[in-house]
Parts: sequence; structure tokens; C-alpha cells
Amino acid sequence: MIRMRAVRWVTTAAVLLAACAALAAQGGSAHADARSLQQKLIAIVTRGDLPAAASPLPIQRTTLTEREVNAYFQVYGPEFLPEGVREPRISIGQGGRVTARAVVDLDAAFKPTERSWLDPLAWVSGRVELSSTGILRTANGKGVLTIESATLNGVSVPVSVLQEVVSYYSRTPESPAGFRLGEPFDLPSSIKAVETMPGRAIVVQ
Repeated sequence: MIRMRAVRWVTTAAVLLAACAALAAQGGSAHADARSLQQKLIAIVTRGDLPAAASPLPIQRTTLTEREVNAYFQVYGPEFLPEGVREPRISIGQGGRVTARAVVDLDAAFKPTERSWLDPLAWVSGRVELSSTGILRTANGKGVLTIESATLNGVSVPVSVLQEVVSYYSRTPESPAGFRLGEPFDLPSSIKAVETMPGRAIVVQ
């Protein structure tokens, strides 16, 4: 009996140690992936800031993986994400298809707007998961993000609802209306295009 208990204790301890080791490895991997993306972003911005050369620079392609992007949000997100946006994650598909999810504070985003009690959004509040799927098309230094669907806590909502949230959390003094879905925008840092395939995006400069 004592021997069986000892074996059980040893087995339990081994399982716990293995679990702890796995968690530690995941944490280390996330930080490594986040640092990898950070270095790539620095290289992209640095190249974009180079003065115009007499002859064009050779095309440079930088691959950003879905895993790196999500690790970057996890590790560095608290430093740059707007207050009220948490746990963002993206999934990258073929042909520019991108799915994004985040927990957002609707009280902050919808508070500036007076709503009729007949408006369903007047009854939505607090932190909810906002998810959207769309197509990113880019060419010649321009991009357009066309939204196909959006949900709040799994319930389908009009794209106009997503636009309200995006506008609130992306507005700046230079762009008080925030980012406009479905409208052309300039790609930063002399980026010519962004190509996607499952699990990764390729930045073309």
C-alpha cells in the first residue's frame, strides 16, 4: 500500500512538473515570437524611412506569421492598444481574407451616441467579444479592407456597428473620424502590397 501511494505521488508530481514545463515553454515561445515580429517591424519601418534613391531599391519581402502577430499582441499589446481593447487575435487566410477578434468596451465606444430605446444597441453594454471577417486588397501602395461579416458575442450585427467601434478606438487628432472600413488608405512605410496565405502575410516593399 505504501509503495502504491509512493508511485502515485511520484506520477502526480511528474505530471505537474511536465505541465509547468509546458506552460513555461509556451510563455518563452510567445516572447520569442513577439520579439521576432518586433524586429521585422523595425526593419520595415527603417527601410520605409530611407531617402529616395537614384535607382529603385530591389523588392524586399518580409513574412509575418499569424503566430508572431498574436504573440506580439499578447506580449506588447498592453503598451500600445487603446484602453478598452483587450485580447486581440487574428487569423490570416488565402487571398487577403482576415478574421479578427477582440474584447472591447462598448460603454466607451457607444456612450457618445444618444440612442433610441428601440435601437438594439441601446441595450448592449460592458465588455463583449467583437469578431469580424473581411478581405484586405492591396496594390501600388494602397489598401482597402472590405468587411464581410461582424458579430458581438456571436450575434451577427451590421457592419455599421463595427464601424462605430473601429472609428472610436482608431481616431487621432490627425484623423478624428478614425479608420474607415471599405475606403482606400495609404499603406505605410513605402509598402507596395501585402500578400496573404493561410497563417502568414508577406509585406512587399
